[in-house]
Amino acid sequence: MHITRYTDYSLRVLLYLAVNDKHLATIKVIADSYGISKNHLMKIVQHLSAKGYVEAVRGKNGGLRLAAKPERINIGKLVRDMEQGSPLVECFGADNECVITPACQLKHILAEAMESFFQTLDQYSLADMLLPKNMKGLARILDASQSKP
Repeated sequence: MHITRYTDYSLRVLLYLAVNDKHLATIKVIADSYGISKNHLMKIVQHLSAKGYVEAVRGKNGGLRLAAKPERINIGKLVRDMEQGSPLVECFGADNECVITPACQLKHILAEAMESFFQTLDQYSLADMLLPKNMKGLARILDASQSKP
C-alpha cells in the first residue's frame, strides 16, 4: 500500500501540533520545521480543518492546534479521509479501462489487502505516535519550542 505525499504531510502536521500542544503553530513554522512547501501545506491544513482534525485560530496571535485530543484522532480514519479519490490501482477507479477487469481476481485480492492495511491503522491513534520515550527527540527535531507565532 502506498500513501500519497498529501497524507504523509497531513500526518506530519498533526504530529507537529501534538508535540507542540502548548502553543499555536503557524503553517510557516510547520513547513519550515519539515522543509516542505508552505503553499502545499496550506491546502492540506484547509482539508484537515474541514475534516475536523485541526482548528485554525484567526487573528494577530492566531495559528493552528489540534481540534481533538491525540487519543481521539484515529490514524486509519485520517488516512481514509486524506486518500479519498486516490485508487490503489486503475480497476478501483471510476475511469477503469483495464481490459482484463471482468476476468481478473487482482482487484479482489488487493481490496482484501487494503482492508487489512486499514484494519491495522484503525488500531492506532495519534497518541500512539507520541510515546514518552520519543517526545524529547520529536520536540528537538521539530524545534517545537521555537514555534510561537
